[in-house]
Amino acid sequence: MNELDRLLANLDPDIVPGEFVFTHGEPGGPRPDDRDVRAMVQEEEGPTWVIERSVADALGLGYDYVAAWVTLRVHSELAAVGLTATISARLAEASLSCNVIAGRFHDHLFVPFDRQAEVLELLDELARQNR
Repeated sequence: MNELDRLLANLDPDIVPGEFVFTHGEPGGPRPDDRDVRAMVQEEEGPTWVIERSVADALGLGYDYVAAWVTLRVHSELAAVGLTATISARLAEASLSCNVIAGRFHDHLFVPFDRQAEVLELLDELARQNR
């Protein structure tokens, strides 16, 4: 079994409770409290925050994508090759969008909130096929 097969066989996906959105702030505009920011990417246009939908709504921050957060509990090295590509291809075959944020220990998938059960089923199937 190669490293990619091991990672795929042990995906162990877990849903983080909540509805999550990607939003951003305008200079001088409202911004979430640091405790509410679950992830952040600093872009040329300003910060993009991943926060719970309820926080964005309370602050009047716009968003256009409501996501379920799936954590792959398999410990994946940042240098691992093929994991994201394989998962993205499988989800794309099912017409599922997937936005990935890699943490130090795990990969985190943001998928359409209303299709999260389907995503879990596909990930479980992918894991079974690689055991």
